[in-house]
Amino acid sequence: MHRAVIIGGGFGGLYAARALKNDNVSITLVDRRNFHLFQPLLYQVATGALSPGEIASPLRVLLRKQKNAQVLLADAVDLDPTARSLILDKGEIPYDSLIVSTGAHHFYFGHEDSWEPVAPGLKSLEDATRIRHKILYAFEAAEREPDPDTRRRWLTFVIVGAGPTGVELAGALAEIANDSLRHDFRSIHPEESRILLLDTSPRVLTAFPESLSAAAERQLLRLGVRVKPSVRVTAIDADGVTYYTSTGSSERIEAHTVLWAAGVKPSPWGEILARRTEAKLDRTGRVIVNADLTIPGHPEIFVIGDLAYREQDGAPLPGIAPVAMQEGRYAASVIVNRLNGQTPKPFSYFDKGYLAVVGRNSGVGVIGGLKLHGFIAWFVWLFVHLMYLAQALNRVLVFLRWGYQYVTFYRGARLITGDDDPSGHQEKPR
Repeated sequence: MHRAVIIGGGFGGLYAARALKNDNVSITLVDRRNFHLFQPLLYQVATGALSPGEIASPLRVLLRKQKNAQVLLADAVDLDPTARSLILDKGEIPYDSLIVSTGAHHFYFGHEDSWEPVAPGLKSLEDATRIRHKILYAFEAAEREPDPDTRRRWLTFVIVGAGPTGVELAGALAEIANDSLRHDFRSIHPEESRILLLDTSPRVLTAFPESLSAAAERQLLRLGVRVKPSVRVTAIDADGVTYYTSTGSSERIEAHTVLWAAGVKPSPWGEILARRTEAKLDRTGRVIVNADLTIPGHPEIFVIGDLAYREQDGAPLPGIAPVAMQEGRYAASVIVNRLNGQTPKPFSYFDKGYLAVVGRNSGVGVIGGLKLHGFIAWFVWLFVHLMYLAQALNRVLVFLRWGYQYVTFYRGARLITGDDDPSGHQEKPR
């Protein structure tokens, strides 16, 4: 049997494996985690709306009925393209076709060592639970803080990055302060929290049309989120954020909770492929692929998802889940076509649209060229995200959780776990 090895159990890797289920291909899916994560809903774990198990599904469960698929819990660390062998942290695997779908991670523009410890991003379940800890702990610390200035710093939340992740985090955080926690405390008023959204761009959601970007900002303002566009963050520490404005002046926001949603960087596998196969990288580290998503000179190696750079209609394809899904299916089809002696057509991404939810009954989106905002966009967003959850049980659980939350405003996953103060801020003894 043709041996297809897939690195990464995200959207691209999982959809590639499933697309090969009826073919004479032996599939080995390698991932350092034993589950597939539905990343678009990570922010809901971070804000207590959902539990981690409701947006993650074990890879072995998802592929257990697929007899030609094997799942290995391992870390892929290197590659020998001459021998066509994938090197793992323990052992190696031969392949005839290799699909690399290793995604991306946080990028702090050279400040990883100093900014990441105090301003976590949102790419994994660990990130989500860490952010949930920071948010909920801030309200608890404010409740016991007698000094008004210090209490104000605990109730100030700064989100850096006004893309979909930043906007959705800001909207959910405003709902926590305005509704979920409104009656839970005695010494503070959560609804008086300050929530600020910073970005270098002149508007939020720059990938959306300007009219929808303006609609999203209006919805954020109604929730109490203050948007600061055209600013460049220059420093982040445990006590706040420093930034330059468009006029060149430096300003400071005192806050103990800073969240990062401003940048991502492709996984280290881009550098591995460049070193082992002489693949070319773009300026961000993505692998420049052929029309069939393979590396030039290596038709047996496919690169898909956030790690791949491919232009269509004069613009690079975005690093979003629908692109990875379609690329995964396409890579599988190329393998099958080659086995059948057929020449595959170049990859073409079919853009079904894009959506972002701003808060309860509020969202923006473009579907089939039609611009949506408000309740309609929010409702479509709910339906689309339920439909794409990998496991039927997760769809049922999330649907029930959302329904109960919509009626009661109750967020049931409000657990604080881990260290007492995840911000790095040291409270003064009293």
